[in-house]
Amino acid sequence: MAITRRARDRVRAELVFEIKTEARRQLVEHGASDLSLRAVARELGMASSAIYRYFPSRDDLLTSLIIDAYDSLGDQAERAGARPPAEDHLRRWCETCEAIRAWALANPHEYALVYGSPVPGYVAPRTTVGPAVRVALALLTPLRDAVAAGRLSPAGTPTPSSPVLVAEAGRVVGEIDMAELPPSVFVRAVAAWGQVMGLISLELFGHLEGVFEDKAPLFTESVRMMADLLGLKSGGAAQGEPPFREMER
Repeated sequence: MAITRRARDRVRAELVFEIKTEARRQLVEHGASDLSLRAVARELGMASSAIYRYFPSRDDLLTSLIIDAYDSLGDQAERAGARPPAEDHLRRWCETCEAIRAWALANPHEYALVYGSPVPGYVAPRTTVGPAVRVALALLTPLRDAVAAGRLSPAGTPTPSSPVLVAEAGRVVGEIDMAELPPSVFVRAVAAWGQVMGLISLELFGHLEGVFEDKAPLFTESVRMMADLLGLKSGGAAQGEPPFREMER
């Protein structure tokens, strides 16, 4: 009985893999908004009723593809951040950003699925939240570790001017188990994240064509600029510069 169950599970896993592979092909060809379970079944030679045993609706299939994309990107970002020495917070941040761009260039349609225009009529369930947060946590972890080591030196006045913004940031860092991050650092991190992802989107969606022939140096330079904004210094805090302390207004 156990052998039979394992065989069924293996067949099911193989069919799910084939369905998602074909669905990704259709994303490339038609886009997420035109993804169709019936079309996927037709290409695989399945009865349209059979595919619903694996994915009850198009949205269920989309959700599975979205989670796969987030997890794939999260894996790559986490591996990149773990490669440099733990105390080299600047390099960990930069390599994580470069890994995100590399994944996006290698998987442009999956990137568009999770960071592009929303799919009309689709509402992502909460099961996508955990996988989605992995990328943000990969970027925040070097900052948290730099704060803990007293090696973060943000440029200028570190405290945002809006008390509402600070309060919101404090709430979020608690929810994502990053309470060690001062709210002002989190605000800067979100701004830096927006710069990184925005530049990747500009590149992938063709908005830098005719501006820069080689986009890689622009991205690397922008990542270093954001590292300066965050206070990540090579080898720790700059000479004569105090480690980060939240300033009271």
